[in-house]
Amino acid sequence: MSETAAEVIVAGHICLDVIPSIQAKKDGMGALLIPGKLVDVGPAVVSTGGAVSNTGLALHRLGIRTKLMGKVGDDWFGSAIMDVLKQSGEELAGGMIVAPGGHSSYSIVISQPNVDRIFLHSTGANDTFAAADVRQEQLEGVKLFHFGYPPLMRKMYEQNGEQLTALLSSVKASGLTVSLDLAKPDPDSDAGRADWRLILGRTLPYVDVFLPSFEEILYMLRRDTYEALILEHSTNDLLPFADAELLSSLSSELLELGAAVVALKLGEHGLYVRTTADPQRLQAMGPCAPQPEAAAAWLDRELLAPCFKVQVAGTTGAGDCTIAGFLTGLLKGISLEEAIRSGVGVGACNVEQADATSGVPDWDKVQGRISAGWTQRNVMLELPGWTHDGSQGVWRKS
Repeated sequence: MSETAAEVIVAGHICLDVIPSIQAKKDGMGALLIPGKLVDVGPAVVSTGGAVSNTGLALHRLGIRTKLMGKVGDDWFGSAIMDVLKQSGEELAGGMIVAPGGHSSYSIVISQPNVDRIFLHSTGANDTFAAADVRQEQLEGVKLFHFGYPPLMRKMYEQNGEQLTALLSSVKASGLTVSLDLAKPDPDSDAGRADWRLILGRTLPYVDVFLPSFEEILYMLRRDTYEALILEHSTNDLLPFADAELLSSLSSELLELGAAVVALKLGEHGLYVRTTADPQRLQAMGPCAPQPEAAAAWLDRELLAPCFKVQVAGTTGAGDCTIAGFLTGLLKGISLEEAIRSGVGVGACNVEQADATSGVPDWDKVQGRISAGWTQRNVMLELPGWTHDGSQGVWRKS
């Protein structure tokens, strides 16, 4: 195998993001989207977005040899996406697929300081991505296959996830470590009405590291609870209600469905990770499994790493970059505690810039900030029975 061959393939959803610069409004997000109102904004940042671009470019910036595998049309947006990717390295775009006559995905990202984003999104060519788009020879020499945002890719959730299951089972059979990220679909869309419990039940046996957000997985597994919390608290921001009992219950269910490691993104509250208690399932992770001498320290763990304190310029791509940091930790064989802190460290670097990845430095700089005593935020979630390990910078279930 060539020393320059990719270690990681990041496949799935990709789009072009248009991010207007928006100053904080005293009346919040409600002051922006009013019919007939002209809202004064600043210059727009135009960048690639979606899991392929965000997580893939973040891994590349962290020093991981990465190949991107998304699908675009042969239109202007598609050309722009390919140009942006090639600016980061010609080798990155080697796995990209151009669909003749297709139209490329794009998003208008409304991101106001200290407020979660609103996306106006067209899925485009992502809807035609199928298992056959990933060829066996493309997997040779690769350690990790990361797939992102199947809820925004029609063929991945149609027929109860038949294509998603076929894709990930094939990759897993090739001996790779498989990781999966989600996106929360529009509840009124076909993706929002899909049977995600069934899809995940078919798919997670082939997923080693599952990395959804708390709100995404609550919506998909416990729609009644999701809607009840919105009704009870009159808000769509459910992260403050991600208490220890609910996190533990959700992660237990996901481990039972087949995943070896479950990482739930908690936005400004940090990253929660739960691991299998089964040594055989842990070792079945493949190339990114912990080394035998370290495996015991990964078994049956439940940890939460708070975010680091930074000046937030924008939150676009924060979760994707957190994933990149955590996966880099797996690839480098560091401890679970270090991997979790690295995840939130990379996510914190990301939000210091308005776009999705330009804030991510190389791996050594992230580790330098952490080892220099980078201050973490206070945990605002209820964690009864948990203790804080100050030396490791994590909370752990006692």
